[in-house]
Amino acid sequence: MFSKETYIKRRAELKKLVGNGVIVLFGNNEAPANYPANSYAPMRQDSSFLYYFGQHRDGLVGVIDIDNDEEWLFGDDIDVEDIVWMGYTPSVADLAAEVGITKTAPMSGLRPVCSRATATNRPIHFLPPYRHDTKIQIMDLLGIHPGEQKEKASLPLIKAIVKMRSTKEPQEIEAIERACEVGYAMHTTAQLLIRPGITERFIGGQVDGVARSLAQGVSFATIFSQHGEIMHGNPSDAKLEAGRLALCDAGCELDDYCSDNTRTMPVTGKFDQRQREIYSIVEACHDYVLDVAKPGVKYADVHFAVCRLMTERLKELGLMKGDTDEAVAAGAHAMFLPHGLGHMMGMDVHDMEGLGQIYVGFDEETRPNLEQFGTNCLRMGRRLEEGFVVTDEPGIYFIPHLIDLWRKEGHCKEFLNFDRLETYKDFGGIRIEDDLLITKDGCRFLGKQRIPYHPEELEAFMETNRE
Repeated sequence: MFSKETYIKRRAELKKLVGNGVIVLFGNNEAPANYPANSYAPMRQDSSFLYYFGQHRDGLVGVIDIDNDEEWLFGDDIDVEDIVWMGYTPSVADLAAEVGITKTAPMSGLRPVCSRATATNRPIHFLPPYRHDTKIQIMDLLGIHPGEQKEKASLPLIKAIVKMRSTKEPQEIEAIERACEVGYAMHTTAQLLIRPGITERFIGGQVDGVARSLAQGVSFATIFSQHGEIMHGNPSDAKLEAGRLALCDAGCELDDYCSDNTRTMPVTGKFDQRQREIYSIVEACHDYVLDVAKPGVKYADVHFAVCRLMTERLKELGLMKGDTDEAVAAGAHAMFLPHGLGHMMGMDVHDMEGLGQIYVGFDEETRPNLEQFGTNCLRMGRRLEEGFVVTDEPGIYFIPHLIDLWRKEGHCKEFLNFDRLETYKDFGGIRIEDDLLITKDGCRFLGKQRIPYHPEELEAFMETNRE
């Protein structure tokens, strides 16, 4: 939690941006895993509720009445029976006071507030809900069916929150830096353990254990797999094999902020020639972002600059051919990079994605291209601003089913060497990812320690620490 003044200032700015009406921000409740008393732990609070109200307790709703300049925290105090099992929790009034709010009421008091606003035709602003219990609560309070709630969520509130949360405060950047330090420990743990015969699941579990030991836990389900060509390859019981590559995409949550990094390592600790050739292209693309990302530049333009560099280098290996600009315009590079260069990152690992990617990663000037394969997965395209935190995560993947499909259809055949691609079907995939802060004049990676990724550095780290 930040200072009381932080939350007071944030709510005041939110009121100015939204303008009028009643803002209702729902906190999260505990979610049962398989029966009511066995809930997922620890509970994850809603990020926007945290941003403006700061409290982690379940069963809370924050209300900002803009027209009457009132702020409320609604929630029921816990009783002795709860205290026996869960320990003492401060009263709702005490929690409210910690973030500069003087008005509180039991949850039953929320309905009259909403009813009065509705009766006087004042807008009630809420965000698109993503949990079913919140959808039911909205239906009970406002009479809006869950199937209609996403489209009836408040666009002024969405845009105001995106505007505020996109630009990270210095204290937020410091929190992300701390999360990146845990991310370093997570990934170097994997690098020290990788060797033939160990299962993917074992290393994934060790990585998760670091996050649970040094932070609140993982910021998303850890990806660890020898099948790096599968974007979200969860750890399996498969044993690591000599000659393969292992991809680890993992991050933590610490002090409510996330880290998100990816590294790809040779199982034996040494790249073979073919692996090194492809890896060096991804490395170059990853580092090239440092040269071109800065305030005022569209991240979509950074993405396509990386795609052109990747295409040029793949042409040198005989995997692509033809004019580079024409190949990228046709989407031929998506054979190898079927996702975007990165996404916003902060309190959520895909920051604010639940508010609608068209508002988070795009704006009135920069619109998504939903028609072209690969480009339709670009999550961040808008102009960069100082204080934005985005991921830089280029990759090259050889997906057998995609190779077969495009060859059968003749898709982009003037730019792809399908005979050569056939020989890479057993390759897997490579991704390198770091968290990028947009600064006044350019950008920098977050985290005091850089997880080894340059080939010589990575091989030396893995070799030295195996002895």
